[in-house]
Amino acid sequence: MKIVIPVAGFGSRLRPHTLLHPKVLLKVAHKPMIYFIVNQIIKENISDHIIFIIGYLGDDIKDYILKEFGTNNKIKFEFITQETPKGLGHAIYTSKPAFKSDKENDVFIILGDTLFDVDLKSMINSNKSVIGIKKVDDPRRFGVVEKNEKGIITKFIEKPISKDVSESDEAIVGLYYIKNSNILFEAIEFLFKNEIKTNNEYQLTDALSKMLTKGEEMLTYSIEGWLDCGKHNTILETNSYILNKYHLNNIYQFQNTKITKPIFIAKNVEIENSEIGENVSIHENCKIKNSKITNSIIESNCEISGCEITNSIIGVNSKLKNFKGELSIGDFSEVKVD
Repeated sequence: MKIVIPVAGFGSRLRPHTLLHPKVLLKVAHKPMIYFIVNQIIKENISDHIIFIIGYLGDDIKDYILKEFGTNNKIKFEFITQETPKGLGHAIYTSKPAFKSDKENDVFIILGDTLFDVDLKSMINSNKSVIGIKKVDDPRRFGVVEKNEKGIITKFIEKPISKDVSESDEAIVGLYYIKNSNILFEAIEFLFKNEIKTNNEYQLTDALSKMLTKGEEMLTYSIEGWLDCGKHNTILETNSYILNKYHLNNIYQFQNTKITKPIFIAKNVEIENSEIGENVSIHENCKIKNSKITNSIIESNCEISGCEITNSIIGVNSKLKNFKGELSIGDFSEVKVD
């Protein structure tokens, strides 16, 4: 089995943080989000071949993966460029050359910007294709599935806009185990030949719908731990989840400072006369004084003084002085309040 991880997106909803960094390299807790996906694949030993579909700032992703995991000789990392962004279905299709000569052609697609707390081996232990889903209160941001009384998927719908489109609340979360990649690629080719697009893109859900018409049976697998990293607030929620899950309470001695767990503080951080936490990640070489910080991510080399910030993401090499409130600023920013 091969694993395909599409990471070619621009991450527009997370600007300004994605202007200089690929979305999947934004940090949650102590690591870039793509780290948690690849690390779990390696730990569960479910595949020896991982294919990354790269595009925007793709070299940065390749460099990080090879630096972090490249010494693992049991895993083949392959990087394929999606030259033009034409949708998730098109991104998956660019991996087709990697499947040409294999007898086993099942594929596990894992979206690179969504984290999961799930037993991957259990999900793919099936003689049918399996789609990861989660019941949600508002499915409008996500594709959904409909099933029959036997639990077999009967319909895929890309981002329904109202209950008039579908009554289903089972959102597709970004995990797709496909038993026959040949049928998948044929379905995507059908989209190309017939110019079938949704939201002006070739969608994976449309290809899966075509597979259903060809008789491919698909089941669902309920995912409880689904960490969506697509927006500012969900990045912070994921940061909090990981801090609590992994107990990353790196605590050093700081002058006149109150620390509330869970928290991650990297090495070479200076803090004095401040209150930090809970749910705060502070990365390398930051200097913080006379400040209160809660539920935030502070990237490396930042200077913060006289501030009270919450629900904030602060980019690399930024400076804050006398600011109170919520903030989302990219790298090399400066905010001063007189």
